Amino acid sequence: MNGAQVLDIARDGIWVMVLVAAPMMLVGLVVGIVIALVQALTQIQEQTLVFVPKILAIFVTMLIALPFMGATMSSFMTRLADMIVTGG
Repeated sequence: MNGAQVLDIARDGIWVMVLVAAPMMLVGLVVGIVIALVQALTQIQEQTLVFVPKILAIFVTMLIALPFMGATMSSFMTRLADMIVTGG
């Protein structure tokens, strides 16, 4: 295995990590912005108000996106295992 193949595997691994984490990160971002907007409009400046809705939204998103996340990681692992078996 040469350096170019190692870099391709690393790039694919980073891309899989981004794909798996993106749905939860985007939902957390949107919920955080919405809660911040509500706090700004109502002048409720409670710091802990953001955490519960954000945690619940991320948990629900994880439950919904779990099949996609598993399929993506399984596909990546299958490609890696095939590369290991064939020797590169």
